[in-house]
Amino acid sequence: MTKTLNDKKAEIFKALSNPVRLDVIDLLLDGEKCVCEIQQALKKYEQPHISKSLAKLKSVGLIKDRKDGLNVYYSLNICCMGEFMTCLNKILK
Repeated sequence: MTKTLNDKKAEIFKALSNPVRLDVIDLLLDGEKCVCEIQQALKKYEQPHISKSLAKLKSVGLIKDRKDGLNVYYSLNICCMGEFMTCLNKILK
């Protein structure tokens, strides 16, 4: 069965419905980060949870990765994510 546009949107919102993933998005709003920087910034979460969150965000197309030697760097794949998060923060305050 082919996914509809709304099915795809729902997957993105499901991916965003997790505090770890939202923390990752917040970190990447400032620019590309290597996995080690993400793990360092999110010490309150265990490494496997961070890895699963990165994989989920990548699978729905919100982030992308690139490899440079042994390091993997993640960045936002959607240019308007910063605007979306800023708007959401304003609504919630």
